[in-house]
Amino acid sequence: MIHTMNKTEFVDSFMRWDTYSKNFSYEGLHSLFDYLEELEDDMGTQIEFDVVSICCTYSEYENLEEIEKLYEGTHIEINNIDDLRDHTQVIEIPNTTRLIIQDF
Repeated sequence: MIHTMNKTEFVDSFMRWDTYSKNFSYEGLHSLFDYLEELEDDMGTQIEFDVVSICCTYSEYENLEEIEKLYEGTHIEINNIDDLRDHTQVIEIPNTTRLIIQDF
């Protein structure tokens, strides 16, 4: 059974969970919703909404530098946003330096 939800319901669903309400900013949730809707359209199938699964799959960062530091000293070299896109899906949050990436 799949429940169709709008952006407000999506954001509210995250905000109701104390455990997950801090995983994404308000703006980040809006960008993530838009991305997931576009992904559904591209795939031609609906995505099951699961807060826990989404939080395990995607992470939000303040900026690219935060992600670069996370991977310092590993075999993964990230010097710019294109390097990051070579490794994972990147969701830019408009009017901010924040990024959501699919964890890898």
